[in-house]
Amino acid sequence: MTHFTHLNEKGEAQMVDVGEKATTSRTATASAQVFMQTNTLEMIMKGDHKKGDVLAVARIAGIQAAKKTSDLIPLCHPLMLTSIKVDLTPDWDNSCITIKTSCSLAGQTGVEMEALTAASVAGLTIYDMCKAVDKGMVISNIQLESKVGGKSGEWTR
Repeated sequence: MTHFTHLNEKGEAQMVDVGEKATTSRTATASAQVFMQTNTLEMIMKGDHKKGDVLAVARIAGIQAAKKTSDLIPLCHPLMLTSIKVDLTPDWDNSCITIKTSCSLAGQTGVEMEALTAASVAGLTIYDMCKAVDKGMVISNIQLESKVGGKSGEWTR
């Protein structure tokens, strides 16, 4: 059985020592969706929101969140990310915005949490900016899509 690397032999939380791990190129992608009323999606896409460009602010928030992941998730290592991408796409059929994020670096630990944090915070930002007109929005399907690099190699959903 695989053990949890963030627990020591006593079951106490610990930050994993990655000092002896090889430096490799690593990339992770994640996604999320923010479901909303059709008129809310229309308002966002037309740029009619009183608070400004919802997608631009959500993109910046996602990028900022990826950079701050180790401040938010207690046992994450601070990383020198070399790339952070946040794409926001309207899905008219499902009345939602699909968020896709990607984080990359050359390092000793993966970037899955950074990609997931970027997707989560971008979704939260959309909610925050639009809650006055649509309190029923739902942020869902936050998930890792793929990771490349490191000892465990490639993984794809």
